[in-house]
Amino acid sequence: MTAATITTAQDTGCVRLAHGKDWLTVCDRALLIPGRGVAVLLPDGDQAAVFTDRAGRVYAIGNRDPFTGAYVLSRGLLGSVGGRPFVASPLLKQRFDLATGACLDDEGATVPVFPVRVE
Repeated sequence: MTAATITTAQDTGCVRLAHGKDWLTVCDRALLIPGRGVAVLLPDGDQAAVFTDRAGRVYAIGNRDPFTGAYVLSRGLLGSVGGRPFVASPLLKQRFDLATGACLDDEGATVPVFPVRVE
């Protein structure tokens, strides 16, 4: 059995994110790979980017890069600076704080943040 096939309690459950007044089930927790994002289409046609970090914390932000208008943040690279997790856009490399949505490279830009829970 390889490490990729081992399931722990941290890997189980459904990932849900708040959207309006509802909690939407977006995927099984086991499908999230640390360091990689997943794009989720929301009922209103918008998109979210869902990530899990190496510590097992799950985050969801808007998938639209505000600098280019492209829906690509789910394909960005995860990292951290000063203990703050971020995703770097795969296009122009601006970094967005996964907890607040603030751009770490341009304080005038933000992306939406969705509350997340694993049930």
